Amino acid sequence: MAELLSHRLEPVRRTILDTVLPARCLKTGEQVSGLGGLSAGAWKNIDFFSGPCCDSCGLPFDHPVSPGTRCVSCDARPPHFDHARSVFAYDDDSRSLLTDFKYSDRTDFAPVFCRWLSRAGAELIDTADYIAPVPMHRMRLWQRRYNQAALLVQGVSKTCDAEAAVDLLERKRATKPQGHLSPVARARNVRGALAVRSKWNNRIVGSTVLVIDDVFTTGATVEECARVLKKAGVAQVDVLTLARVPKPRP
Repeated sequence: MAELLSHRLEPVRRTILDTVLPARCLKTGEQVSGLGGLSAGAWKNIDFFSGPCCDSCGLPFDHPVSPGTRCVSCDARPPHFDHARSVFAYDDDSRSLLTDFKYSDRTDFAPVFCRWLSRAGAELIDTADYIAPVPMHRMRLWQRRYNQAALLVQGVSKTCDAEAAVDLLERKRATKPQGHLSPVARARNVRGALAVRSKWNNRIVGSTVLVIDDVFTTGATVEECARVLKKAGVAQVDVLTLARVPKPRP
């Protein structure tokens, strides 16, 4: 009964909040209507992914393909994860959305981002048993005060039946920032740095785990997540990120 009442009062609550605290564009700060999160001008400049993509890594194709088609890179070297999807391209127009979210305490971006993720990754979310964030080392978490991937997991899990497993993975050692490393160096940097927490070992065997992060660049970090999860007995690992560097995986 209480849940039904809460659901019916939600539109009223939103109307009150929109009146007192009107929605603002995540990029420009100008007032916007509804829950889209971006002004018309900002929305036009963000390259949201749509249409056919590689069934494995999620990179978009520029021509129609049959369902289940994989790109040349994934055929040549299949990733450890099973499927990956992203919301938009990581480029000059979208970069500030991610950097503000990660480094400028703009945790208020999370609800909009979670709605975008829920739409772009609907098929992956529907089949997931658990949703887990890419983990952050405790020292970096102490410095930044929050793990942006964990915020996304908590938001997305509220819209589905999958369990939010925010502590499923741990980063056993601090790693160098990946931004300026080569693809080979990125893979070497995270190799052996991630692990499944022992409390989850028996629970996840045979399950499907959806790993969420903010940006997919070369895929080194999510590949390591998938590797250790499958070693622990997970049957399928999928990946969902906000942004994706629009270039083939090396």
